[in-house]
Amino acid sequence: LQRSMSYKVLEGNVGYLRIDSIPDQEVLSQLGGFLVTHVWRQLMGSSALVLDLRHCTGGHVSSIPYLVSYLHPGGTVLHVDTIYNRPSNTTTELWTLPQVLGERYSADKDMVVLTSGHTRGVAEDIVYILKQMGRAIVVGERTKGSALELQKLRIGHSDFFLTLPVSRSLGPLGGGSQTWEGSGVLPCVGTPAEQALEKALGILTLRRALPQIIQRLEEALKNYYTLVSRVPALLHLLANMDFSAIVSEEDLVAKLNADLQAVSEDPRLLVRAIMPRENSPKPEPGANEQLGTLPAVPEDEAARQALVKSEFQVSVLPGNVGY
Repeated sequence: LQRSMSYKVLEGNVGYLRIDSIPDQEVLSQLGGFLVTHVWRQLMGSSALVLDLRHCTGGHVSSIPYLVSYLHPGGTVLHVDTIYNRPSNTTTELWTLPQVLGERYSADKDMVVLTSGHTRGVAEDIVYILKQMGRAIVVGERTKGSALELQKLRIGHSDFFLTLPVSRSLGPLGGGSQTWEGSGVLPCVGTPAEQALEKALGILTLRRALPQIIQRLEEALKNYYTLVSRVPALLHLLANMDFSAIVSEEDLVAKLNADLQAVSEDPRLLVRAIMPRENSPKPEPGANEQLGTLPAVPEDEAARQALVKSEFQVSVLPGNVGY
């Protein structure tokens, strides 16, 4: 287990689980109690989970339902994939388990999966399933686009061998559409693999701050927005808004502005993210810090006229139209 997985709880109470090799279902069943007690239970109290599959290059199809089930809510079963095996000409459906040993990770908690160009095979299928379920934000690089199962065949009686895929994923419900094989899984947030964990923690920090951001926005609308009759609709919108796809401050600002302006019909209602500026110049002592303020009115009449001319242009147009 130490060679194939590791775990810890990071700053901000973020659980971190790294899996480099996925054992088959038989091994997982034998070690289930040990894994729940010594690994999974340590992560259950975390406020969010990072599943690191950047170095996961091998695994067994039989383990897919086992792993996905711990991240799927109880009470229902979900058809996650259909696998076709060419040598046996058989098709196998994969469903989440109705019961698991220990607890499932709460669906109300955020989850991020880290990927790299080395992530392949069964690990790719797990990433693809979690992404399609809407259960995880995928951060990192496009995965390898490998195959679920490879087989090495001797070519005749020669010393040459051919390695080729013998099983393929048909996708949920056996639709036969293109999945991740050959093309890989495209991340939700693309970033070099070595920076993926840092990027994921930044996303989780933003999502952890969302309730407080929305609360302050609601207070500002209730206390200051001049179109009072539209406030209840705006508050209802904020209370029911889906932020599952928010992975950056830019995403949050764009969504808030689009939805708030659509409900209020007010293009002046704007949300902005103000980034702190380091080493910004400080105003000189006595300088007027209020933007847009006119300069002081001079005492001299000529200077007053020059000031007025610099601020106003006055003329009478043809047709005796004042301008």
